[in-house]
Amino acid sequence: MMVSLVLALGALLWFGGCAAPPVLDASATTKPFVPEQFFVGKTLASGEFVNTIDGSKRSLTAVIKGRFDGKALTLVEDFTYSDGERDRKTWVLTKTGPTTYSGTREDVIGTADGRLDGPLFRLTYMANVKTKSSSYDLTFDDVLGLQQDGSVLNRAIVSKYGFKIGEVTLRISRRPATASLRLPAPRP
Repeated sequence: MMVSLVLALGALLWFGGCAAPPVLDASATTKPFVPEQFFVGKTLASGEFVNTIDGSKRSLTAVIKGRFDGKALTLVEDFTYSDGERDRKTWVLTKTGPTTYSGTREDVIGTADGRLDGPLFRLTYMANVKTKSSSYDLTFDDVLGLQQDGSVLNRAIVSKYGFKIGEVTLRISRRPATASLRLPAPRP
């Protein structure tokens, strides 16, 4: 009896802690999001990372400069975090088919897999995230969708060994990024 209870509790913790793909309301999109159309030129992002383990939050802004050469979209992202840290990352997303992409970035392990999914764009990858004291290989599942106001909403689930450890939410636009972020609640 006790073994069954322990196994049942273990299974509940396992499935409760597993990372599910991010949710983004596709009905809020005005048309399909196509990365190589939206990101050409300068875009601005603001949002936050929420640590789902301890509830802490870290705000961030980014200036993104993009160019598309007909095959690959290059995005140079300059991040500024609420604690003063700055970082630069450069994505190269290569179109591999009508709805598929392959991506690289300095911290990405292997390649990122991107795909158009109806009006949404999904990007999945593993990245080596460094902190002041160590580094972690984390999985990111992003979904991006064009919103009615012309901005793009980006939600990402961050996980380790299949367990959700955080969420990132960004609003990306051609207008100046703001410190306050009002986002629609995800639909179940």
